[in-house]
Amino acid sequence: MKNDQENTMLDPVRAKLRMVGVTAGAFAGGVLVASGLDWTTRSHAALLQTPGRPPASEVRPVQELSQAFITIAESVTPAVVSIETERAEGSSRRRGGEDGDEEGERGQGMPFPFPFPMPDGHPEMPQQASGSGFLITADGYVVTNNHVVADADQITVVLADNRHLRARLVGRDPLTDIAVIKVEGTGFPAVRIGRSEGVRIGEWVLAIGNPLDLGTTVTSGIVSAQGRSLNNLIGQNAGTNGRWAIEDFIQTDAPINPGNSGGPLVNLRGEVVGVNSAIASPTGFYSGYGFAVPIDLARKVADDLIRYGRVRRPAVGIQVSNVTPEDAEVFRLERIEGVVIQDFPDDSPAREAGLRQGDVIVAVDGTRVQRVGQFQRLIATRRPGESVALDVIRYGDRRRVEVKLSEAPATALEAPAAQAPRAAGAGGSKLGLGVQPVSPELVREFNLAGPAEGLVVTNVERMSVAARNGVGEGTRIVAVDGQAVRDVEGFRRLVERKGPGQVISLRVRFRTGEGSIVNIRLPD
Repeated sequence: MKNDQENTMLDPVRAKLRMVGVTAGAFAGGVLVASGLDWTTRSHAALLQTPGRPPASEVRPVQELSQAFITIAESVTPAVVSIETERAEGSSRRRGGEDGDEEGERGQGMPFPFPFPMPDGHPEMPQQASGSGFLITADGYVVTNNHVVADADQITVVLADNRHLRARLVGRDPLTDIAVIKVEGTGFPAVRIGRSEGVRIGEWVLAIGNPLDLGTTVTSGIVSAQGRSLNNLIGQNAGTNGRWAIEDFIQTDAPINPGNSGGPLVNLRGEVVGVNSAIASPTGFYSGYGFAVPIDLARKVADDLIRYGRVRRPAVGIQVSNVTPEDAEVFRLERIEGVVIQDFPDDSPAREAGLRQGDVIVAVDGTRVQRVGQFQRLIATRRPGESVALDVIRYGDRRRVEVKLSEAPATALEAPAAQAPRAAGAGGSKLGLGVQPVSPELVREFNLAGPAEGLVVTNVERMSVAARNGVGEGTRIVAVDGQAVRDVEGFRRLVERKGPGQVISLRVRFRTGEGSIVNIRLPD
């Protein structure tokens, strides 16, 4: 029992090193016993020569791994920055807004993502938050998460040498949770950008950032999985990031906590392979599951933001789903992998190239396609106007189709528009949500099924009473206290007549078309 407790108390780094160096650990324990715990009377070198003990060479793998960690930390941390943001009290913080950047305690209460709130001062003082980022150029461009800087009125970058520099927003992309900011100056240390495509499960990585307002911190772990979609972890009724969102995260067990958002995930070559963005945890703090945006995607997004102030998003023009065992049987596939073409939007380049409903895409330019998120990422790293070769299976017949990518509608927020949210609609303040009339655009954006009635919830504040009661983006509010709602002003009047502590009854319809009644007690 005692040993179990001691093992539980081991921090993650020591635990992993113990696994890697189990032989060295056993050897060290034997040395202690053989020497009578007398480390002061005999030198370490002499102990290593104890007859019958393993040679010192067996300790080298652990020493080499430790030295690799030291070298990486020394080379990368100078380019990792702390980001402090301020926004005016009462300004619109679109948590879970148009961007889908934050949706609070969705589903099982697993936060995504997590800007770390700093202590609040006087109620009239600006609200503050902090996160991380990393310099990618010597002239001051910094990559971070969208949710770290979204709606900030002021951004300050704190360098490793403790210099505080005012930063400006270059651009941000809510759909990938990537943003770029800029500090003025030259000669800044910059990270080395690697490739996420070659990252392998089990590979050692380091997470570097500024968690819990502690300052620059380095933690280690392995790549636990790839291609993770956070929607599977945080519930189905909450809103998603939209039809162009990419859900293909790198999962790691390197300890990540609030404040790590936007920091780099680094491989043992000292190259950045991901941007730390989220954790899955019932408490909001590290519990073994961290998620990073693959750097191949983040690099392309950052490059677009710097060049154009927005993301030029390529589109192949198809709606796809993951292959199921039943699909594999019907379409006569060799493996249960790939993506099935389900439908085509208007003006689809894929349909013009000859693809059909039921075709199964199994490769993009020779790279095997296993799942939807991976396929989306492979396309997202290209540029509009480029051509891609799609290998498809059509009922057992394999063929290759060249598709010229078009440009998707602009969805990223340019820097000048970063503080201009989509109209939330009056009346959402008490519930913590905003609404708009149903429109064909919103029906397509949220993939709404069922009657086009009521008002569409377009943003939900994190931790609001609406979010806590399962009302997410794309939910349609059909009636308030039994009275049908047809316009934003009418909704506002019905909500505002309710006082603190009173219950408001909403008749809603979820994205799937399912109806429900949600009764919410307003905060005191």
